[in-house]
Amino acid sequence: MRTDKPAGVLFDVDGTLVDTTYLHTVSWAEALRQAGRPISMARIHRAIGMGSDKLLDHLLGDDRDRGGDDALRTVHDELMAGYASRLQPLPGAVELLRACARRGLRVVLASSAAEHELAKLRGVLDAEDVIDAATSSADAQVSKPAPDILVAALDRAGLDRSRVIFVGDSVWDVQAAGRIGVACIALTCGGTSRAELAQAGAVAVYEDPAQLLSDLDRTPLAALA
Repeated sequence: MRTDKPAGVLFDVDGTLVDTTYLHTVSWAEALRQAGRPISMARIHRAIGMGSDKLLDHLLGDDRDRGGDDALRTVHDELMAGYASRLQPLPGAVELLRACARRGLRVVLASSAAEHELAKLRGVLDAEDVIDAATSSADAQVSKPAPDILVAALDRAGLDRSRVIFVGDSVWDVQAAGRIGVACIALTCGGTSRAELAQAGAVAVYEDPAQLLSDLDRTPLAALA
C-alpha cells in the first residue's frame, strides 16, 4: 500500500561503500600487538563492524580493565590515518548512491565512524549532492550491534523504519537492523560469507555495490522507490 511517508535507504559506509574492512583489521592487530595483546587477524576481522567498545569487549573480554582502551583506539586511529591515500570506493558505490537518489529515495549514511573519519570517507565517495543525511559515532550512545546509530539516522532523515532498507556488510549490521524491524540487504565485500549474512537475517545478499546496482530494479529497494 502506498503511503505519503518518504522512503529511503540507509547505508553503512566502512566495508559497504568504502573498502576499509581489512585496513581496520590490520590497524587493530597492530594496536593490540603494541599493547602486548596480540590477536589473530582472522578473529579481528570477524569483529569489524562492531563499535570499537564492543569490538574490544569481544576480543579481550568484557570483564577486563578498560583503562587502556583509549590508548588502543588512538593507535588504531593513527594507523588508519596513514592509509588515507589508499581509501577508495568499492566498485559501484558512488553510482549506487546516485541511482537510489534518482529513484526518489532519501540517501542516508548510517555510519558509526568518528566525525573526522566520516569526513574522509565522504570525501572519497564524492557524492555530497545526493546524500540527504549522515550520522557518526557521536550520534549513538551504544554501538553496533545495538541499533542506536540506525535510530539516529532515521530521526535525522525524517524517515519511518517501515519505509527504509539498510545496506551493510557485516552480521553486526544485519543484527542491528533486525532489532528495530528494518530489512537489511547485505554485501559480501566486507569479507563475510553469503551464508553467514543470510543466516543473520539479511533479506538479500550481493557481492558488492556494483552487483546490487546491476540488479537494483529486482531488489527489495525497488518496492520502496
